[in-house]
Amino acid sequence: MSMQHMVKARRGAAVVLAAALALVLTGCGGGGDDSKSKTPEKSSAAQSGGGASTPAPSAAQSSEPTQVLATVNGEGGITMVINSAARDAGGFLTVIGQIKNSTEKDFTGTAPWRGNELTTGGESVAGATLVDKAGKKRYYVLRDTDGRCLCTTGVSRVKGGATIPFFAQFPAPPASATEVDFSLPTFATATIKISG
Repeated sequence: MSMQHMVKARRGAAVVLAAALALVLTGCGGGGDDSKSKTPEKSSAAQSGGGASTPAPSAAQSSEPTQVLATVNGEGGITMVINSAARDAGGFLTVIGQIKNSTEKDFTGTAPWRGNELTTGGESVAGATLVDKAGKKRYYVLRDTDGRCLCTTGVSRVKGGATIPFFAQFPAPPASATEVDFSLPTFATATIKISG
């Protein structure tokens, strides 16, 4: 074999080795994108006084919300207040609000709030939907890869006089949609404006 053929053979082997090494390193990359698909940072849960798990996204959202997009009544003296409906950079729309019990009795009729879809995690607000009337499309609460909703979970009751925060994350409607109808079983439908 001539010297010229040996140099070409070594270069070819080096290219194949580099490609194989790149492929192996890509496969061992740690799955950074998987964490985004399972649950966004906003959906880390913390216990609230009303018996529900809710997000702890930021100090600004942890304080008492002042903006009110809609207030709707439900069964048994329960009221839902929607404070924001914001688009996130990842193509999501997150609705944040509060559910208030104005009576002295604990409200335990939360089972319909989880909806009819089979989900992991028990009681939740996974039955919430958004409707873009102009686009004629309904959106359901997102799920992670384990089937858990990207929403408030653990809502088995609302104590008398208590207020519990909630959130629900949906695929974002097109940018042309400026308002949507938000529905949660047992509550009236609320038309809310989208920010962002």
